[in-house]
Amino acid sequence: MQLTPQALGTSVSKLAHLAQHLQERIRGQEHVIPRLAAALQRSELGLCKVGRPKGSFLFLGPTGVGKTEITIAFTRYLLGPGLLFRFDMSEYQMQESLGLLLDSMASAHAKHAKGTLLFDEIEKAHPRILDVFLQILDAARVTTPAGETLDLSGFYVVLTSNLASADVLDLQHSAFATLERHVLARAQQHMRPELYARISEKLVFSKLSYDVQVEIARMFLEQEVAFLRERGHVLAPDGSVLPFLVRRGFHPRLGARPLRDAVERFVGEAVVRDLIERGTGSGELVVDAAGERLRVGG
Repeated sequence: MQLTPQALGTSVSKLAHLAQHLQERIRGQEHVIPRLAAALQRSELGLCKVGRPKGSFLFLGPTGVGKTEITIAFTRYLLGPGLLFRFDMSEYQMQESLGLLLDSMASAHAKHAKGTLLFDEIEKAHPRILDVFLQILDAARVTTPAGETLDLSGFYVVLTSNLASADVLDLQHSAFATLERHVLARAQQHMRPELYARISEKLVFSKLSYDVQVEIARMFLEQEVAFLRERGHVLAPDGSVLPFLVRRGFHPRLGARPLRDAVERFVGEAVVRDLIERGTGSGELVVDAAGERLRVGG
């Protein structure tokens, strides 16, 4: 469908801020965002090839570095809420699970004609299941066991993989270009050549440094405080809270997930204790005298 001049103007204005939007939500992957944003901009402006998905991406890197988060972020920004359909490929390790996967995709397609199909840890899927992606990436079509042909030309397709993630962690002092070549070579060796060739963009995500994880912890803390404020609990973290959460959540190999867990756990527990003891759940958020947990003061 051709955009009207008015709609095109709105679309271009929004697309112009796409990279900035992603930068505000994803830390430590500044090399990935410009390439991803450029590919998404081309697709949203109708410059993608007819008869293929709107875009196809392979995100490579260790766990917890933002591969899934960046997919969530661009899908919500460009397409709206509720249009990300996620498939954990560790659940499709048997050839017999192919029908289940196709039925799940048919269910998503029946509800929406556009969205993002996210296939996590693609290397864990059965090889027969990977054959389906040849059809999806080449013709944006796939046929279900019921004989229904799904038109996926309105969808982005994102494959994530932890292939060579140990190398990303262990070769952290190498030049990124060298590391990127190594990881892409490993992925190409593991995947069928015709499948690898059909993916439009292959992007390697970096390990999160300590400084980047501190930034992420600050962002998670701000988000948690905002979440609780919406529910009537106004918190004012003092300067000791962020270092405490970083100590409890930093992990050099697991990325941001332990940080998020630490923020949600310790802040949430402090609010719960204060609600039970004082009935407020609001006030200054500090580290307790023992240094073992957070508490809400008066």
